[in-house]
Amino acid sequence: MLVELTIFYALLGGIIPALLWLWFFLKEDSARPEPRWLILAAFLSGMLAVVLALPASMLGKCVAAGTWPMHGLLTSLPETLQFCMALPGPDPIFLWAAIEELLKYFVAVTIILWRKAVDEPIDAMIYLITVALGFAALETGLFLMDPLGRGDITGGILTGNLRFMGAALLHTLASAVVGFAIAITFYRSYIVQFFALCTGLILATVLHALFNHHIIASSGERTAVVFFSVWLGVIVLLLLFERAKRITHPHSQQ
Repeated sequence: MLVELTIFYALLGGIIPALLWLWFFLKEDSARPEPRWLILAAFLSGMLAVVLALPASMLGKCVAAGTWPMHGLLTSLPETLQFCMALPGPDPIFLWAAIEELLKYFVAVTIILWRKAVDEPIDAMIYLITVALGFAALETGLFLMDPLGRGDITGGILTGNLRFMGAALLHTLASAVVGFAIAITFYRSYIVQFFALCTGLILATVLHALFNHHIIASSGERTAVVFFSVWLGVIVLLLLFERAKRITHPHSQQ
């Protein structure tokens, strides 16, 4: 029973903050709101991406190191991450960032972006942000299971707050960059869309990797600066939303 309660509260601690951010960003599309069922599908798709990302990230790092974290895989997420970080080989920070950004886009394009409801440039940003928040919700829940499982309520609250103010927004910003790349070329040729998408994914990965590097590799010494940068990024994101709203079909301007 205690395990079930820990899982419940951990997931609740991840989902509720993500839904608050989702409510905030959905207001940017209040003129033509998206179907609620598709928003829910996008949010759940983001959670699915976490399920895919965890084994993919560990497999990539372990293959490079020629080993496998059997003991870490069956314990807590922080212990598994610590195990993988200690392995020799390529820096896992960039590897994890690349895998997560690719998987968030993969679930979005596979489950959401091909639908008829995605009929204007801003929709790409809305759905990719929703996927990102679903990803952040489950990821935060997994991180909360460790302190809550040990009865460390204070540690759980601190972890939740830090991820609410930092990691959740980082995922949002990174996916929004990809969404904006799609939005800005929404009415352009496929080749232009392809190069814009590749650029967006690269920028999102770099942004994500830089955040992870300064938070993890510096042992939190630059946390304040990193969080301030993320909040500046939110301001830029709101400006990108305004730009996406003004994108119209070329024929409509004639």
